Amino acid sequence: MPMAGKGMLLTSMNIDAADEAEFNRWYDREHLEERVAIDGFLEARRYVAQDGNPKYLSLYSTETFEVLDSPAYRTALANQTAWSKANIARFQNMIRAVARITVSQGTGRGAALGIVRLRPPAGGEDKLRAALAEQLDPAKLDGIISMHLIESDPALSKPITDDPSAPNPGAGDWFVLIDATEIGAVPAAMLRFNGNIALKPLIISSGIYRLMWDLTKSDIG
Repeated sequence: MPMAGKGMLLTSMNIDAADEAEFNRWYDREHLEERVAIDGFLEARRYVAQDGNPKYLSLYSTETFEVLDSPAYRTALANQTAWSKANIARFQNMIRAVARITVSQGTGRGAALGIVRLRPPAGGEDKLRAALAEQLDPAKLDGIISMHLIESDPALSKPITDDPSAPNPGAGDWFVLIDATEIGAVPAAMLRFNGNIALKPLIISSGIYRLMWDLTKSDIG
């Protein structure tokens, strides 16, 4: 499996332009390293939208899905630094998916990422997973090196800036991730999903993102 681990935390958000420099400084100088240092976290990747919304996206891989509900991770969430609290309070349109990596094909990670968000029909999860697995083969797509499916856990997936009691119909959404060597390779690969008549009614959004940087456990010792 090319994607490290079995669990993934996906976070995405917008930020006001006036706060953007501070937000990026926090992410780059504290937040990514702080998260990767948690027991069971393996790596993190940070992206900015080329054509997508929200503007910023991060992916955190974990050894197992259970790490994302572990005492170590819950302790980190409950003990945010003052810098973290200030920046988190400024998040807009946040997406937070606590997910299982259920399909992962190909080799390696790319400099560009295509993402397709889908809402599986109740009772149709197995059929949809099988249909998606057939499309998640990068072998015949130039510039596409790996493709993945992550499935959100509806009980754990919620924006940490929102009212916990507010309805969240997207808590169980799935995300197709397309790792590419360059931005230009992504649109053709996304047509497998955006251009599929059977999948179109399930698609909530899609976007193309550029890798800003990544960090692994070995980088921080």
